[in-house]
Amino acid sequence: MHLSPLPAIMLEPLVRAALLEDFGRAGDLTTDAVVPKDHHATTVLTARQAGTVAGLDLATLAFRLIDQSVDVKVHLPDGIAVAQGEIIASVSGPARAILTAERTALNFLCHLSGIATATASVVAAVRGHAAKIVCTRKTTPGLRAVEKYAVRAGGGANHRFGLDDAILIKDNHIAVAGGIRPAIERARAGAGHLVKIEVEVDTLAQLEEALPLAPDAVLLDNMSVDALRQAVAMVAGRAITEASGRITVNTASAVAATGVDLISIGWLTHSAPILDIGLDYREL
Repeated sequence: MHLSPLPAIMLEPLVRAALLEDFGRAGDLTTDAVVPKDHHATTVLTARQAGTVAGLDLATLAFRLIDQSVDVKVHLPDGIAVAQGEIIASVSGPARAILTAERTALNFLCHLSGIATATASVVAAVRGHAAKIVCTRKTTPGLRAVEKYAVRAGGGANHRFGLDDAILIKDNHIAVAGGIRPAIERARAGAGHLVKIEVEVDTLAQLEEALPLAPDAVLLDNMSVDALRQAVAMVAGRAITEASGRITVNTASAVAATGVDLISIGWLTHSAPILDIGLDYREL
């Protein structure tokens, strides 16, 4: 899997803000008091449970923003599955810098690796089917770009990044607009030539109403497996089909078997548990 890294200019403000939050008003009182200024240390980032790695660039930035001389050697890069006990990277340099940046580095690395691990589990569950696993806009404020990157690291794909890169007409839009037809017609009148239009439907009757209006995609929300199968047959390739709504690792395979093109899952970013990764000191 080819995983393009995010530009450092996107990552640095996030890491810098996290470090400043940790420094507070007086800096790292503990490390400055306990660790000699000239002491050097070698440490390793170790997976304490099996999973998929994501977030090493942010972890590396956390160390190097404190001290550029910290050396981070990555052994198992983002997107790679790791076993419990495997060393992901080694970190060496001024001990004060390593210990000061440790929690910020681990916060990013554990969180994003948790998202990648959760995504990989669902991707594995639908293997053999054509459906892609995609994330949603249910992300941590300020962290959308890196959380969506973590989904890609886990083998998933991204839905829209914000309100400005696609039109997604949801149930409340339909209610305010006065129905599916006026909602789609107004969307098409206002959309640029490169903007795709997706409409959410909850029933097969709504789908039947939407299809003659030629949306680019239909979001099949909270439908049963049987209804999804019927919906795919009704669409017959005229639009991209996306299943959504309380889909889990255990139910994803059955949903994928209906023939839908996409399965969107919000909990990949808003509720995935962290992957436990620790920073362990090694005697020189």
